[in-house]
Amino acid sequence: MAEDRLQLRAAGPGDIAAIQSIYAHHVLNGLATFEEVPPTVEEMRRRYAEVTGGGLPYLVVVLAGTPAGYGYCAPYRTRSAYRYTLEDSVYVRHDAVGRGIGSLLLGELVRRCEALDYRQLVAVIGDSGHAASIALHARHGFLPVGTLRSTGYKLGRWVDSVLMQRPLGEGDATRPRARG
Repeated sequence: MAEDRLQLRAAGPGDIAAIQSIYAHHVLNGLATFEEVPPTVEEMRRRYAEVTGGGLPYLVVVLAGTPAGYGYCAPYRTRSAYRYTLEDSVYVRHDAVGRGIGSLLLGELVRRCEALDYRQLVAVIGDSGHAASIALHARHGFLPVGTLRSTGYKLGRWVDSVLMQRPLGEGDATRPRARG
């Protein structure tokens, strides 16, 4: 059915309220993020502008005319030596899990970041028990590089952070082109 078809596209300012709603659910009910208070729509707009203003991808998957998931890549760290490394974030609406939305988003994020000549992509996955996110990243070439034990305390329990990483393009096999 046409209304079940997934549409992947660049997120736009008109998507931010739906994106905030998706994220708020994860903030309040899950361990994928260590935020405990959902950011406002205005704050999500600011974050969106920061990512897109830096020329980085911010994507949305639409299902039945409504955003059902979103993902973006942002600098892994702010110090200059990290300038070729990004961190991905992917969130799927709670009632749309299992439809391939996360995979669609992550695959396109990888493709776009390679085209921008970034060399490494890092995933910081909240909760070592988050098997779906770990498996999603593994399917897209990420390897586990470590687990930070009990780095967060949320929803009444200690939570690990799983670190996964994959090279982009030539990875560390060659020198990158100069970047600011």
